[in-house]
Amino acid sequence: MENLETIRIRENEDSMRLDQYLSSHFKDMSRSYIKKLIDSGNVRLNGEIPKGSVKTSPGDLITVDIPMAEDYRVEPQDLPLDIVYQDKDIVVVNKDKGMVVHPGHGNPSGTLVNALLHQIRDLSGINGVKRPGIVHRIDKDTSGLLLVAKNDAAHKKLAALLKKHDIRRNYYAIVEGVIQEENGKIDAPIGRDPKNRIKMAVVNQNSKSAVTHFKVIERFPKHTLIEASLETGRTHQIRVHMAYIGHPLVGDGVYGFKKQVLTKEGQALHAFRLAFDHPSTGEEMIFETAIPDYFIKIINKIKK
Repeated sequence: MENLETIRIRENEDSMRLDQYLSSHFKDMSRSYIKKLIDSGNVRLNGEIPKGSVKTSPGDLITVDIPMAEDYRVEPQDLPLDIVYQDKDIVVVNKDKGMVVHPGHGNPSGTLVNALLHQIRDLSGINGVKRPGIVHRIDKDTSGLLLVAKNDAAHKKLAALLKKHDIRRNYYAIVEGVIQEENGKIDAPIGRDPKNRIKMAVVNQNSKSAVTHFKVIERFPKHTLIEASLETGRTHQIRVHMAYIGHPLVGDGVYGFKKQVLTKEGQALHAFRLAFDHPSTGEEMIFETAIPDYFIKIINKIKK
């Protein structure tokens, strides 16, 4: 069985390598898997079988045949999992830095979903076999609190809350530079970077509104520890917005400095607080976690 994807490159998109374009479009596919699809003839560019290095152009039509096993299932795995709270409807987990949330092409195992299936018998099936129970996601290198639904009824109510921005999420972040103001609001639309499809950016066309609030927790000689909260939930929102105002996240090699000195393990971003109304009882649920060890190590390096 195959899943056919069709992509038409928009007129305002810059030319780039086909393999890079597909990597930016299929976020859950690894570069090696995309190369395998191209080499095996599963990708067509304007009806022809291309090489991965060929440059795309506005108006090009790309078709991708993605093989899908009919009996595909995600295997439970006995992996470390910090369950903060659990009842008959929901689970709140504290995800480790470096763990992918759900399986995808190139990441078939070792994910949060694999770990959840090992410890929890029932999860919502709304998002299919690869993403059971997943209400919202955080990046692989972002740590912190994540909400999971154990049944479809709870999932639908939580998804409605998320759409209305009624699931409140607060993050700790360490950013480059010293922020002078005590707090601030960044209201700038986010969409795909027209010059690099792998990245997101603040752009006016083909974008969605995005609002981030931040306040300073502690200043250091060349860095700042902040708390950030989201009104919206765009891809890489905090990372994009802080880079936009000149204070990219420490460790963020995509939106920040290419040469990272303090850490090479990805952005210093931790989802420490999660608040929402329980899908069954309506009770306000608030969860918080402490600053993780890797944050403390970075801060200690900064102080030295």
